[in-house]
Amino acid sequence: MSGGRLENRIAVITGATRGIGRAVAGRFAAEGAELILIGRTTGALEEVDDEVRAASGRNATLVPMDLTDFDAIDRLGAAIFERHGRLDILVGNAGMLGNLSPLAHTDPKVWDQVMAINTTANWRLIRSFDPLLRTSDAGRVVMVTSTVGHEPRAYWSAYAVSKAALEMATRIYAEETVKTNVKVNILNPGATRTNMRARAFPGEDPETVKEPASITEDFVRLCEPACSLHGEIVTAKESPAET
Repeated sequence: MSGGRLENRIAVITGATRGIGRAVAGRFAAEGAELILIGRTTGALEEVDDEVRAASGRNATLVPMDLTDFDAIDRLGAAIFERHGRLDILVGNAGMLGNLSPLAHTDPKVWDQVMAINTTANWRLIRSFDPLLRTSDAGRVVMVTSTVGHEPRAYWSAYAVSKAALEMATRIYAEETVKTNVKVNILNPGATRTNMRARAFPGEDPETVKEPASITEDFVRLCEPACSLHGEIVTAKESPAET
């Protein structure tokens, strides 16, 4: 397949084995991107790879990784440099909900886990990949946030705080890359049919919220070379799923 909007763009996607990350991987493959997919289990990554092959005719690079293994993130950055010499796209999608509870009742271990995955891991990705993104002719970074990252909501505790911190870190990075070829933005998917959403709203009918595939257009738009947005928080708009 050729002629896609992300043709030959090298893209890292975290949390690629399910939900939004999986949908974005499939769409990016259909748009011609060369994918580096990060997930926690090899089996789940292989399932996504089958879908990528069906969409694009080529395999993804699969990286089974716990994102709290920060040294592994640095090793991945070195490996991408050795193989490609650049990185065109980083989609920071992986996230952990933790427990919804009063702030004062949050378990310290859960707090640390949520902050490590949702905030610190994304900072480590930026730290490791920054030279690679600057080498690209059109480096693109999209970090996935949530409405609770900028609108306080009772009981959302560590998750909301981690997303608020991620938004600020991403906006700082955007300020630091104004005079480069890198464009850095934040995407709020809104209510989307994912496992995390089901945990947060167990009584909700999943059929009443949009499918992950319906918001992949926004990811493509923010990651294609033609994108001019920078330092923005974009709310996803539902569109027909690509087939």
